[in-house]
Amino acid sequence: MSPLFPLLRTVDAVRSWPVAAQLRARRNAMIALTDCTQRRAEREDVERFLAERYADPEVAVPEKVDVRHA
Repeated sequence: MSPLFPLLRTVDAVRSWPVAAQLRARRNAMIALTDCTQRRAEREDVERFLAERYADPEVAVPEKVDVRHA
């Protein structure tokens, strides 16, 4: 075993750290986005259910327009 082996392992770990950190951050962001999307879908389902159940028959509930896709 070379006397430089521990140093080379340390240098390799330092060089690979940014890539590993980026991959972890990307995975965490994807998980968070999935969770937020599911919560938004559930919230919209509940809002739609309550609007249909307790809607005033004389007042129409306007449809929401998604401006992100317009």
